[in-house]
Amino acid sequence: MNAKSTLAPTWLPNVEEHDYPAARSYLNLLYPIGRVDKLVAKLKTAKLKEFKAKDIFRASRLSLLGVSNSHVERDKKKVMKGKPLSPLLLVRDPTTGNVVIADGYHRLCAVYSFNEDAMIPCKIV
Repeated sequence: MNAKSTLAPTWLPNVEEHDYPAARSYLNLLYPIGRVDKLVAKLKTAKLKEFKAKDIFRASRLSLLGVSNSHVERDKKKVMKGKPLSPLLLVRDPTTGNVVIADGYHRLCAVYSFNEDAMIPCKIV
């Protein structure tokens, strides 16, 4: 059996607190600070939802990072050791129609490498 058929990621019950400043940092590159403040506040209170890994990629229009990426490799090792991952933080951008992965891109890539149909918990606003 290969890793894709036998490993399933485990998830923390909620987003780790340090993921919000990371999301804020990234979102500050895309939006004015006032909008970023509102988005992060909404993310903090949003309920978790689940989406398939492949659907998140399609909605974000991002490319899959390869195994040469050290952060993806680190998260793949967590999955292999059964360590839980933090859910993703997503923002719907009405201007582009894309989903912005505010935090969790590397985790998404790691999980996708095992199973593109894996259900991933996310907060989305």
